[in-house]
Amino acid sequence: MSGLSKIMEDRIITYGGQAVIEGVMMRGQKAYAVAMRAPDGSIAVHTEKLAEVYRSGITKVPFLRGVILLWDALGLGMRALTLSANTQSGENEKLEGPALYLTLAFSLTVSIGLFFLLPAGIGGWAEHALAQTTSALWIGNLVEGLLRLLILIGYIWVIGFMPDIRRVFQYHGAEHKTINAFEAGAELTPEVVANYPIEHPRCGTAFLLTLVLLSILVFTALGPMSIVWRLVTRVLFIPILAGIAVEYIRWTANHLGNPIVKMLIKPNLALQLLTTRPPDLAMLEVAIASFQSMRKAEAEIA
Repeated sequence: MSGLSKIMEDRIITYGGQAVIEGVMMRGQKAYAVAMRAPDGSIAVHTEKLAEVYRSGITKVPFLRGVILLWDALGLGMRALTLSANTQSGENEKLEGPALYLTLAFSLTVSIGLFFLLPAGIGGWAEHALAQTTSALWIGNLVEGLLRLLILIGYIWVIGFMPDIRRVFQYHGAEHKTINAFEAGAELTPEVVANYPIEHPRCGTAFLLTLVLLSILVFTALGPMSIVWRLVTRVLFIPILAGIAVEYIRWTANHLGNPIVKMLIKPNLALQLLTTRPPDLAMLEVAIASFQSMRKAEAEIA
């Protein structure tokens, strides 16, 4: 097994993959690469050195590292999406500057409102409606948690019917197959990579599901509160829950041989059936180009 593969076993994210519009981003410890289809059908590749935060002492501080790296990963993902969209749309339709930041701010606002504030508001209403019963707290938080889970699964399921999102999910599958093939020591050609599993235990989908399930436990432990404080805590606790979720995923990734861990990650793998689709050979070619470019960039950085 290569040195890079050994590092992959020891860390939750030695490299990460992300499907972008008609392309794939692969992230290593020191660099990332975005490969995408250009308008003429060729594969365009962009590589960049990662920010110093990925190699700083912060990455050794439990819980804190998850929050900081996830925030940086969000910006990195937007950067990859922008590169891909601008390459494929031509010179006259670039997304950059204020338009890019407004898009990011709008997306974050809608996500927090839909996945956190809406379920919290409905759960709070249920709790206050049953205020005379001893089970009001549990029922209110159960309603909130189940609604948050249903919104997450329903949202992913619904957007999966959109042709453009379906293709994004296919590229997501191509990314997983490429990583699985590499970790197995297989030759990275589209025909060979196509035979490998479409699920991967270190997928970011696992983070989303873990975050939702943790929210049920943590918010229940906070006890009853007014609707205003209920909404405020749901926003303020997002970084805390994110840090815990990242540490949990790191732990499961480092103990995949444990039978109990294998059982624990089954829901995460099952959810990937909604966020991935079988890719075609052309998509696998893009994913492989991204992965190999990332590895080459990593080797060139001292």
